[in-house]
Amino acid sequence: MRVTILGATGGIGRTLVDELLTRGHEVTAVSRSVTASDVPPGTRVRAADLTDAAAARGACAGAEVVVMAANLPYADWHAHLLPTVGNALDAAVATDARFVMVDNLYAYGAPAAPITDRSPEAGPSRKAAVRRRVAALLLAAHDAGRTGVTIGRFSDYYGPHGQHSLLGMLMIDPVLRGRRPRAFVAADQPHTFAYLPDAAAAFATLVERPEADGRSWILPAAEPITQREVAALVTDAVGVERRLAAVPPAMLWAAGLVDRQLREAREQVPQFDRPYVALGDEFTATFGPHPLTPHPEAVRATVAARRDADRPLTGAGSA
Repeated sequence: MRVTILGATGGIGRTLVDELLTRGHEVTAVSRSVTASDVPPGTRVRAADLTDAAAARGACAGAEVVVMAANLPYADWHAHLLPTVGNALDAAVATDARFVMVDNLYAYGAPAAPITDRSPEAGPSRKAAVRRRVAALLLAAHDAGRTGVTIGRFSDYYGPHGQHSLLGMLMIDPVLRGRRPRAFVAADQPHTFAYLPDAAAAFATLVERPEADGRSWILPAAEPITQREVAALVTDAVGVERRLAAVPPAMLWAAGLVDRQLREAREQVPQFDRPYVALGDEFTATFGPHPLTPHPEAVRATVAARRDADRPLTGAGSA
């Protein structure tokens, strides 16, 4: 199968390249500045700016499935996310390809009960509203017969290509640099964190199974874990002792006065100051058992991959 991955150098996009190649698919990796050195041998590469509709169409030409794994900075969501996704969708339609959207759980907000595929999409934030509009655009295209569309949704992630994830930036890379890990908002609330290779395997299932079309799916993930527990797994994997610090809401609000990205992150506090659990039961009931990597094994693999990355991470730092 010929699969084009838009945003192929990001965390889930890059991991999905590996997964689909392993399954024997022909993969084209697309991002603004992708080169052959960014992806495994055998991957086709096309550089394209998805805000340019013509460039998006050119990047997707010849695909049988288009995966939209590209994302934008929080600050750009309100003005630019919907038209960018629209360009990607139009490009898939133009080449008669199915469309698989990589999505998150923001549309649901932070309900008191675990999030399932039947949970109301009632998140009150601006970001939740944007994600709902994106999903509505895509599912309307499916219902109108423009092309087959499926949406995969998963929670905060970590993994070998997830250095820009929350856990990557606050825990894994800092500990590898000799610094303390930090918890975002609250250290002891259970939270669903997805391991990127597990999520990529689930997205590959959506790529391969057209019967997934016409709806969104919450992807399976390992059991919920607290950030304090993740920090302990990270320091154990690195072989050091580091006391866990925190990024409390007050610090986030103060930093947001001068940093636009942190200002936008304020909306995510309700996803971390209480239990935040997502269940992918409908996915496994439909597509069969989906093996999941236990967090201790996943954290060890993530730390090992980051240690082996080209950019050196070790060095002097305060604990």
